[in-house]
Amino acid sequence: MPEPGIGEWRRGLRRDLLIAGLSVAGAVVLTVGAFDGPAGLRWRLLGVAVVAAVAAGLVRTRPVTGVLVGGAAVLVDQVIGPSLATVLIYTQVLYDAGVHGPRRLARVLLWAGAMLTVAVTVLHLAGGRGQDAAVNGVLVALILIVPVTTGMSVREWRDRSAADRRHAEQVARLAAMDDRRAVAAERTRMARELHDVVANHLSVVAIHSTGALAAADPALRERALTVIRDHAVQGLAELRESIRVLRLDETALPGVEVGLDEVPALAERVRRTGLDVRVTTTGARRPLPIAVDMAAYRIVQESLTNAVKHGGDTVTLGITYGPGVLTVTVSNPVGVSSPDGSGAGLIGMRERASLLGGTFDAGAADGVFLVRVSLPTPKVSA
Repeated sequence: MPEPGIGEWRRGLRRDLLIAGLSVAGAVVLTVGAFDGPAGLRWRLLGVAVVAAVAAGLVRTRPVTGVLVGGAAVLVDQVIGPSLATVLIYTQVLYDAGVHGPRRLARVLLWAGAMLTVAVTVLHLAGGRGQDAAVNGVLVALILIVPVTTGMSVREWRDRSAADRRHAEQVARLAAMDDRRAVAAERTRMARELHDVVANHLSVVAIHSTGALAAADPALRERALTVIRDHAVQGLAELRESIRVLRLDETALPGVEVGLDEVPALAERVRRTGLDVRVTTTGARRPLPIAVDMAAYRIVQESLTNAVKHGGDTVTLGITYGPGVLTVTVSNPVGVSSPDGSGAGLIGMRERASLLGGTFDAGAADGVFLVRVSLPTPKVSA
């Protein structure tokens, strides 16, 4: 398949050859077939017309050369003839110069055509042929001015059309980029939800299933299996709720509708794993925006899960209702790291805080791992 530039060049060459060929054919008809003068003059006029036809084939790629060659052919034709063929071919040369040539060339041609029109009119008036002045002035204008102005108008229309096409293509590209960004954002949100819903519960299930397999005491085994069952049931319920939300037409819902009201039940489930969870609430509790309420719950859930996997035997959870801000802190002693940690939980917590315009900090210091999140809390309309 030829390259686009080569294909365009070939189409232009075919067009130039076609115009030159048609011009020669028209010249033959008008000079050889319809000219009644001497045979020698007929062939000379045909030769001049052929030169004009060559200029018509050149003007698209060599506009100045084409205009000069065509103009010279018209001058010679007017001296030895004149003939209609060369003049008609030259109108095509001027039209193509207006369409394809430099804008400055088109302006020069318009100026020169106007000057010649005025000159011809004045000369006829000065020669006492006032009755022919208007007719000849109009004829010169039709030959020299109208083709150029028509070509300029066509060029202007083509330029506007090309600009409109480029604008439409740019809008389409921007729309496609917006679609890709929206899809990527939705995929990130879904990944974050699935991690919070499934991975947290499965992490507890994996840890306690390992303990159940290794436990020799039936009471310890039963306790581990109870924890496994509780987290499996809770995880399945939350997963079903996530699927229900994804199937809804209402895309404005932020996700599974859970909030800080569920923290006591969450803390109790974590206590059954053997971790001592201490919850403190500071400030007057108040209704929170759904997105803030759910994000805070998910951050607490992920932090407690990390404490189960990586921490010691105690975790402290603090929830503070401040003026226009909700602060959540989770701290636990640094324990033995779990080998299967991927860091996706911390990334998800940071993303949740960032999406709501909040701040997120997490790190270990003096043997304690601390997660601190601050979320702005706009007033909830009644």
